[in-house]
Amino acid sequence: MLVLALDTSTPAVTAALAEVTDSALTGLGERRVVDSRAHGELLAPQIRAVLAGAGVRPAQLGGIVAGLGPGPFTGLRVGLATAASMGQALGIPAYGICSLDAIGRAAGPGRVLVATDARRREVYFATYVDGVRVTEPAVAKPAEVLVDAERAVGEGALKYSDVFGVPIDDRLLYPPGEALIALAWDKIRAGAPGDALTPLYLRRPDAVEPAARKTVLP
Repeated sequence: MLVLALDTSTPAVTAALAEVTDSALTGLGERRVVDSRAHGELLAPQIRAVLAGAGVRPAQLGGIVAGLGPGPFTGLRVGLATAASMGQALGIPAYGICSLDAIGRAAGPGRVLVATDARRREVYFATYVDGVRVTEPAVAKPAEVLVDAERAVGEGALKYSDVFGVPIDDRLLYPPGEALIALAWDKIRAGAPGDALTPLYLRRPDAVEPAARKTVLP
């Protein structure tokens, strides 16, 4: 089965393609461009490029995997809306995976802190042991993060490396598409129905319900 992965939870706009069988996952290509202000403009070209590079037509896809975040609202919804609409149009399931989990899996063995940039001088983060998440995703200022890890990865870890105080692996900054597919492998092989693709925002919306108007009459 050919599976497309999409992630727009960070400034990186990623599209990846892999072939999944009962016994193996083979990456066929991955395209990524980093631009925090142009997710909507850049995702479709990355999808077209990764499919064209492998000689694959959209109708040949058997599934889609999307990074659920956590991430900023505007960029994150681009990837999720695209995955949901493609899945519906093609009649194939779309699965959601925590984007931090993809970085954690790719980070490999050991105890690792994964931190991505949440803007507002904050990070989204979680801790992983041998690629498996052991703490819930959260958002906080870097100085408030309890670092219980041997090293850290992710764009947020690099940006606030002076705060975290552990070695930083700057080769792994964004969620790899192939890792997203690997994390959904069991669902894909089982032919499970698609997910709801509920985004992980972790923050309350900036918009609030207006308070009652105060009278100005005496």
